[in-house]
Amino acid sequence: MSLFEKHRAIIERAVQANRERVFFAQYPENPKAYAEDANAAGLLKFQNSMNTDFSELEQAQPLRFEGEEVSPYLQTGLGIRYPVFADKIVVERAKTAFQSWRKVSVAERAGILTESLERMKERFFEIAYATMHTTGQSFMMSFQASGPHAADRALEAIAMGYEELSRFPAETQWVKPMGKFDLTLKKSWRPVPKGVSLVIGCSTFPTWNTVPGMYASLITGNPVIVKPHPKAVLPIAIVVAELQKVLIENGLDPNTCQLSVDTSKFPIAKEFVAHPDVKLIDYTGNSVFGNWLEAQSILGKEVFTEKAGVNSVIIDSCADLKAVADNLGFAVSLYSGQMCTAPQNFFIPEGGIETAEGHKSFDEVAAALAAAIEGIAGHPKMGPGVLAALQNDLTADRVKEVAKLDAKILVGSHAIVNEEFPETRTASPVLLQVDGSQEKLFEKELFGPIAIVIKTKNTADSIRLAKQLAQKHGAISCGAYSTSEVVMEQIADEMASVFVPVSFNLTGPIYLNQHAAFSDFHVTGGNPAGNASFTDPNYVNRRFVWVGQRYA
Repeated sequence: MSLFEKHRAIIERAVQANRERVFFAQYPENPKAYAEDANAAGLLKFQNSMNTDFSELEQAQPLRFEGEEVSPYLQTGLGIRYPVFADKIVVERAKTAFQSWRKVSVAERAGILTESLERMKERFFEIAYATMHTTGQSFMMSFQASGPHAADRALEAIAMGYEELSRFPAETQWVKPMGKFDLTLKKSWRPVPKGVSLVIGCSTFPTWNTVPGMYASLITGNPVIVKPHPKAVLPIAIVVAELQKVLIENGLDPNTCQLSVDTSKFPIAKEFVAHPDVKLIDYTGNSVFGNWLEAQSILGKEVFTEKAGVNSVIIDSCADLKAVADNLGFAVSLYSGQMCTAPQNFFIPEGGIETAEGHKSFDEVAAALAAAIEGIAGHPKMGPGVLAALQNDLTADRVKEVAKLDAKILVGSHAIVNEEFPETRTASPVLLQVDGSQEKLFEKELFGPIAIVIKTKNTADSIRLAKQLAQKHGAISCGAYSTSEVVMEQIADEMASVFVPVSFNLTGPIYLNQHAAFSDFHVTGGNPAGNASFTDPNYVNRRFVWVGQRYA
C-alpha cells in the first residue's frame, strides 16, 4: 500500500476541513490522548540528548558541530551541538534533491509528508520538553503548540497544496468545432515548482511558525532548507530528522529537506538569501529583517513573512466586565505576552462604558483589567504556569525600560517564583496608562509582558487609533467588546479595511492569542505585520507555476 493510500482518509478530511473552516484536529491537544508512558519516555529522551551531538540528521560530512541553546528555566546551556555545513554545499545538495522530488506526484508527496507527521506524533512529548527548554513556554503550551497544533498546521498546508495542485486535469483532448471540421489538440498541464526554499525560524515558536512554510514548499515540489533560530533548534531538528527518515525509506534524497544551523555571532541567513538558486523564503521574526527580506522580491525571490504588529483591544460596552477583564488578563499573561497575537493596546473611552451591571467609569474598567493581571501573577500555581519564562534577556530588559516611560503605572512588574525551576527568568506583566494623544508611547510593538491602557475621547476615537496603528505598523489580531450590533459592524468594517481580523466579546476559555488550524487564517498578509497568510491558497500557489503543452 502506498503512503498516500495509507493516509488518504486523513488527507481528504483535511482538504474538507480547509473548505468548510469548521473545527478539525487530526492530532489531539490533550496529552492524555497519547500512550500512558509517552510523557516519561519523551522526558528521558530529551534529557539524554543534552550535552551530546545531535546525530539523527541524514546529512553527511559536516564542517563542525555548534550549539548555543540555553534553558530559560535552568539558566544553563543544553549542551546540544548540531552539524554545521557551508551554505553553498547545502544549496547544491538541495538542487540535486530537487531533480527527483519535483518528479514525485502530488499524491505521493502528500502521503510521504503526512507519514512524517505521524512519525512526529510519536515524539510530541520529547518535542515539548525541547520547546520548553529553548523557548520558555510552559510544558502544556510547549506540548500543544510544538506538537499537535504544529502538526495540524503542517497538515493544513499539505491539504491546501494537494487541492491546489489537483485543481486542473493533467491532460485533456481539446476540440473546437470549425463547421466542416473540428480542430483538435491534445493539451496537458504540469505544476512546476520554483526551486530551493529557505525557511527561517524564530526563537519563540520553533515548530508552529516553521512547519507551514516548510510543508507548503515540500508539497508543491520544492526542496527545503530549514534555518532555525540558533537559540531554538532542537524542536524543529527532530521534525526534520523524522522527515528525512521517511524520505530515505521511500528511495528519495534526504537532502530534500535539510537543517542548516548557524550561530548568533555568525548568522548565515543573508548568504542563503543572496544565493541565486534560493527562490522561496519564509520568515518569522522582527520587522527590520522582514522588511529587508520583502525587498528581495525585486531579485525574483518569493518572500513570505510574519513580522511584528501592534494588536489592539477596543472596549465599547459589555455584559460582564469581570469576565471581560479575566479573559483579557489571561491573554496578556499567557507566555508572558511573547506571542505575535498577544494584545498590547487597550482603548477605553474616557467617559467609561455601559455594562449589564450599570455604567463603569474609565478608572473602574482599567482597575478591573489590572486586578485580573495581578490575580494571575500573584497566584502561586497559576502564575508560573501561565506566565512561563522569558525566552531572552532582551525581553526582560524591555519590561524594565517601559517603566521609565511618561506613563502612569497601574501594575508594576516583578519576578515570579517558580518552585520547580527556581532559576527561571520571569517578569510579571506591567500595565501602563496613557492618553490617546501620547501616540508615540504605544504606536510600536513592545514585545513581552507589556500592556497599555489608553484613554480615548470615545469609541469612535478608539476605532480610529486602532485602525491607524494597524495601517501604519501592522496588526495580527484585534479584540473588541460591544453590546451594540451597529458598533460591532463599524469595528469589523473599519478594521477589515486595513486587513485585520477581529474577535468579538471573548469571555470564555478561548483567547485573542489563539488561532486554530483549518479555520483561522494566521496573519492576513494585507498590512505591515506580514505579507502572507497561512494557510490560504495564495500561500501555496506562489510556490509553483502552471505550465501547459499543446500537441497537434
